[in-house]
Amino acid sequence: QAQLEQSGGGSVQAGGSLRLSCALSGLTFSGVCMAWFRQAPGERRREGVANFYTSENTPRYVDSVKGRFAISQDSAKKTLYLEMTTLKPEDSAMYYCAVRVGRCGGLRADSFGVWGQGALVTVSS
Repeated sequence: QAQLEQSGGGSVQAGGSLRLSCALSGLTFSGVCMAWFRQAPGERRREGVANFYTSENTPRYVDSVKGRFAISQDSAKKTLYLEMTTLKPEDSAMYYCAVRVGRCGGLRADSFGVWGQGALVTVSS
């Protein structure tokens, strides 16, 4: 069965950078949509940040992170990365990766059935 193992995260000052990793197992890396979500403290909803269809190099980002966050992949390691730069305090959240088979559509959390364990990102001002 498909599983996602996350690593990365941490605490930085505003303007700093962090990288998150998400390693996929139990599922082929090609032909899947992998996405990043975040859940801010006190929020019930997971906000979609970016998605990436592994068979095409076409990442999509929400407006709030465009130009600051970037997705990359290492298909040999079946790992997706989220490079986060120019971090802001409002980026502080628990970040989750998720995967589903097939092309990416929108960034609805309920359309993904497999999730990583989460990685905490804290940005101080």
